[in-house]
Amino acid sequence: MSTNPYAAPRADVAGVSTAARGNFVAEGHPVPGGHGWTWIASAWELFKRQPGIWVAIAVITIVIFTAFHFMHAFGMILGILLTPVYTAGVVIGAKALDEGRELEIAHLFTGFTSRFGALIAVGAIYLALLLAIVVVSALVTGVSVWVMLSASPDLPTATLSAILSILLAWLIALALMVPIFMAVWFAPALVVFNELGALDALRASFLGCLKNIVPFLIYGLILFCLAFLATIPVLLGWLVLGPVIGASIYTSYRDIYFR
Repeated sequence: MSTNPYAAPRADVAGVSTAARGNFVAEGHPVPGGHGWTWIASAWELFKRQPGIWVAIAVITIVIFTAFHFMHAFGMILGILLTPVYTAGVVIGAKALDEGRELEIAHLFTGFTSRFGALIAVGAIYLALLLAIVVVSALVTGVSVWVMLSASPDLPTATLSAILSILLAWLIALALMVPIFMAVWFAPALVVFNELGALDALRASFLGCLKNIVPFLIYGLILFCLAFLATIPVLLGWLVLGPVIGASIYTSYRDIYFR
């Protein structure tokens, strides 16, 4: 724990830029496939320490991003830009719990005061890459970019051919987005904990994910099953699963980037 006398009294971010444990491996290292489950189990343990605060953080996050949704195109852009900022807050909170400190709702917003510029840069690159992928997919399939970006394209009145073209465009886009997600997954943690710049963090995140394809496949399959269960009770399960996923970004980061 940091002894910095200037640390803020709220949402303690002491030690944010220090290593989690052991020696930091800038490009990550491979871990056994079974760790895909371990990341989730460790995240669950962090959730159980302060479930009420985690749920409150989930509710606030849902409210914020729902508000972005009602802001249409501007809200979509703002949401993508700020996703790394809020993710940074979640992993900072998870780290605090892991080190025996208290999780606070204020942790969700610590990305606005800790390495904000680099986090926004990650969001801006993320946004630019996503838009580029949508444009490429639209050009390949002949689908309008506006139709792809529309939250509710008029599918009922579209022809079967048009519907199939839209679906194909999104399948291509989703396939192209996989490496983008890999690059962004650990970037917020690498920015706030290891003080990497946006491009270096994106590169390190991509390499860390690439070296652990098997654990991530297992991790993804387990989360897919849990997501199905979380959705059944009127989506209420997401108030638990959402925080567990957020905490698992920290637990997997700690596992992959430290020896």
